[in-house]
Amino acid sequence: MYSGQEKVLIIDDDPLMAKMVEGHLKVAKFRTRYATDGGQGIIIARDWDPDLILLDVMMPGMDGFTTCARLREFSSVPVIILTAKGEERDKVRGLDAGADDYIVKPFSAQELLARVRAVLRRAEQTNFSKYPQRFFQHYDLKIDLARAQVTVDGEAVALTATEYRLLQTLSDSMGKVLSPEELLTRVWGVDYRNEKEILWVTLSRLRQKIEADPKSPIHIVTRQGLGYLMPGETDDAVNTGSVDSGNSP
Repeated sequence: MYSGQEKVLIIDDDPLMAKMVEGHLKVAKFRTRYATDGGQGIIIARDWDPDLILLDVMMPGMDGFTTCARLREFSSVPVIILTAKGEERDKVRGLDAGADDYIVKPFSAQELLARVRAVLRRAEQTNFSKYPQRFFQHYDLKIDLARAQVTVDGEAVALTATEYRLLQTLSDSMGKVLSPEELLTRVWGVDYRNEKEILWVTLSRLRQKIEADPKSPIHIVTRQGLGYLMPGETDDAVNTGSVDSGNSP
């Protein structure tokens, strides 16, 4: 279990907002550092190796979306984006850039801490899960369960903690269809069971990394109107359509 002494980096050009967030985190015994822009945040992230990053979206120069994408070039640290707009396209764009979660401004201290703890808990579960066997194999996909490492056709694939948890959950239930609500509850937590945008974007991002052809996946297959599964030996590994109309993969 995480200790409550984890390091949280706040990247926000608004000093009042950053101080408020920092105050809430310090009361909860988290260690914090603060960056005023994306470039400075990237430097601190490299040197300080935080356990989690809180990243504002609307910043001059390098915005939060670009900063998140730059962070993902060298780190899988969990990222929560902070957005004042609350519009679906901003949430989706942030998640697509590699963020693990988002919080819409204004938010309460309770909501902030709940999201921070939930993301850290997912990362902790990824690092310390125990399995009777070390390796899981599905076609060209191989998971080293002891080290939480993934390879495709022998090549290492860098996944965020949330992407790994999603893949791990599907592999644990190979051959079984999992509904969106079940995946959200098992990977993100019960409070996320209706936030399908997070699932759709994370699933799409994961497929881009592990599928030879993300439009015709073999590792994570959609069952129209039901959910998603990792096909077993007797399953037809063909994508049969999206679970919901609109944005779902």
